[in-house]
This record gives sequence, structure tokens and C-alpha cells, in this order.
Amino acid sequence: MSQLNRRSFLHYGMSAMAGIAFLPSLSFGKNPDRKFKISLNPGAIGVTSTQKELIGHAVKYHFEAISPMPDQLGKMAPSELSEFLGEMKQHRLSWDAASLPVDFRKDNNTFTDGIAELPKIAKTCQKAGVNRMSTWIMPSHNELTYTQNFKQHRNRLREAALILQDHGIRFGFEYVGTKKLKISNRYPFVGTMKEMLELVEAIDVSGVGIQLDAYHWYTSTETVADLEALTNEQIITCDLNDATAGRTIEEQIDGERQLPGDSGLIDLKGFLGALVKIGYDGAIRAEPFNAKLNAMENEAALEATSKAMWRTVGLI
Repeated sequence: MSQLNRRSFLHYGMSAMAGIAFLPSLSFGKNPDRKFKISLNPGAIGVTSTQKELIGHAVKYHFEAISPMPDQLGKMAPSELSEFLGEMKQHRLSWDAASLPVDFRKDNNTFTDGIAELPKIAKTCQKAGVNRMSTWIMPSHNELTYTQNFKQHRNRLREAALILQDHGIRFGFEYVGTKKLKISNRYPFVGTMKEMLELVEAIDVSGVGIQLDAYHWYTSTETVADLEALTNEQIITCDLNDATAGRTIEEQIDGERQLPGDSGLIDLKGFLGALVKIGYDGAIRAEPFNAKLNAMENEAALEATSKAMWRTVGLI
């Protein structure tokens, strides 16, 4: 039997009925104009999972894409990887973006050591068909001024982008819009879509774009028109979440968010509608950084996340 061994197969087969209970309230694939895929990123919702287990979780809870784990993919023998990719194809699962494994925020030695490993990791991703990678940008710094920090990011991320480009991998950067993080250090840095697009332009490597996040779009006080001004090619991947009720935009905390639609503060209908309008064809995954969700058992967290994602997609 495949990597979903007999025990796993029976578990998911017998427990599938549990997932059917919430099907009537969802609208899987209802919008024919929607090109993006609902992705399962286990780490963002407090779920522990191996790369192989992720297929079973995605199938049971109706996700359309999964996050790659390059470290585990790299340890698979060729036949094992081929079998795994065959299972993904069988269940019509696509890849989300991998996370950049290079620490570019610290000293030169740390960056140099990390970037030296990137070609090997990029080759692993390429063999597995993973063609997107992303990372986030800290919106402040204690030592570097805006200009100094901009130059450092431009140079280091360009070096990474060129390596990824050689392996057919697009590269996206997430801007962080929470006000508290912008003033957490002495010098503010890139924290809006417009600023991030300036950094992308300065890097000047084909296939480089942005990682969108509904929470940072909201905390940066951006609009649906801002999203509609983007192209599909400019967006590498996307996070979906909601803000915390009882707080103003200025009071929102980066590590305390909600599942999509839980508070209704973020205009997720407008957000997703804009992505449909511009033909975005990448992945969208939940990233709530929510303590209550993280404390749940895996199955409960997966079900809650799936419900929230499909409920929100149903808005369009």
C-alpha cells in the first residue's frame, strides 16, 4: 500500500464520516472563477504533522494544497518521493510555498552560512515540484536606519532570489503591518504593500513578488483597490486570518489573531474578491497565531480551520 499505510488508510476511511457533518454548510469549489487553492499549513495552526501525514489531513478536512517541508522531502529516496508525489496527484493536491530556510536578519556570518545551504534545498524543492518560496520582513530595526536596512535586504534577498531563480522557484516577501512592531525598535522599516513593492523592484530579479496577508493588509489600512492594482504574477502566496475584536488597528498584536471570519473586522469578502478578480492562482492558508486554536488536539484544530476557510471562501 502507499505511504498512507493500512493503519492510516483505515483511520481516515473510517473517520471520514466525522468530517461529513459540516459539509452542508460549506461550498467546495462553488465559484468557477476562483483559481487559488485552500492550503493546509500545520505549523500556523498548532498542528504537528509529518510531510507524509499531511496528505491524509488534507484529504480528510478538504484542503486543496499542502505546505512543503524541504528537510523531510530531502530525506526521501527517489522511489519514496515519486510515490509521495503520486499520492498528491491522486488526491489533486498542489504545493503551497516553502519557507525560506536562510536567516538573513542577523550578522553576515549567519547569513553566509545559511545562503551556502540554499542551493541544495532549492534543488530538493525543484525535484518535488515546489516552485514557490517565501519569507517575512521585520518592520523595524534597532541599529540599521531605513536606508541601511533597505540596502541589506536588497543585497541579501537578491542573492537568495538568484539561487531560487536558477531552480525555477518564485520568491515572495511578506510585509508586516502591525503598528506595535513598527515601533518596537528604534528605526521603522518596510511595513506596507507599497514599500514592499519598492523593495521587490530594487531587487530586480524575475519571479520575485510579495506574500500577502489579510491581517497586514488590514493593519496597514490598505484597500481593495490596492489589491486590484496587483497582478497574479506579483503574489507568491497568501495568508488568511482575522483581527481581534475590542482592539483598534493600532492596538492589534501580531501574535494574537483569529481564524478567518471569527471577528468580522477584516473585509475578507473584499480581500478574496479582489484576488479572484486579478486571477490569483497560488495558495491561501490560515495563519491565525491563536493560543486557543494551538491548544486544541490536532483533529479539532484541523476541523476548525477547514470550517473557517471554506466559510470565508463561501463569501465570494
